[in-house]
Amino acid sequence: MAGTLAGKTAVVTGSSKGIGYAIAEAMAREDANVVVSARNADEVKKAAERLDGLGTGNVAAVACDMRSYDDVRQLIAAAEDLGGLDVLVNNAGVGGFAPADEISLDQWDAIIGTNLTGVFYACREAIPRLRSRGGGWIINIGSLAGKNPFAGGAAYNASKFGLLGFSEAMMLDVREHGIRVCCVMPGSVDTYFNGKEPKPENAWMIQPGDIARIVMDLLAFPENALPSRIEVRPTRPAKR
Repeated sequence: MAGTLAGKTAVVTGSSKGIGYAIAEAMAREDANVVVSARNADEVKKAAERLDGLGTGNVAAVACDMRSYDDVRQLIAAAEDLGGLDVLVNNAGVGGFAPADEISLDQWDAIIGTNLTGVFYACREAIPRLRSRGGGWIINIGSLAGKNPFAGGAAYNASKFGLLGFSEAMMLDVREHGIRVCCVMPGSVDTYFNGKEPKPENAWMIQPGDIARIVMDLLAFPENALPSRIEVRPTRPAKR
């Protein structure tokens, strides 16, 4: 029996590990064609090898720096070799935390360029393709930091506040073409974000598989309904 995404093609950015990999894995198990991507070519290749054979779909590996428009253009174009783009998941992101006057110019450029401008690049390339296919999904993985500022978060908050605004304005632009846009906003996730490693003591946190489940539920949502923003929190946060 074919999986629920058989014949569909998805591009998932930042998918060599963590949330992105969990999403790509869930899609592959449902027989989707999946393009996995991250900056590190070796990690992307290894991720694609792990995914290959989980379902009947094809898996492609494309190294991509989301700050490079040429890289992003090649990434989105790779979906055409697998039948055409149906789903774009913008998950790639970087962090960096310091007071506004201590943020380096390179740090600012990396955070805004990856978390916001890179998403714009991908969506700009994806929308015409999705429109030509009669619709599809753009799912942006944001953060509760997109509505809750915190000290030291000037750059990161700016990127995530911007991502939420971009997502919701874009949703209004494209829904008439059958393109559904949702911004998924997790709180604390036990993942590799910002160089950290998942730890057993962080089991109380949201797990990458939890976000993957939300994405899969979105893809199965009735066509006449659109959850445009989903906030996700740990059920039982650690006691302080």
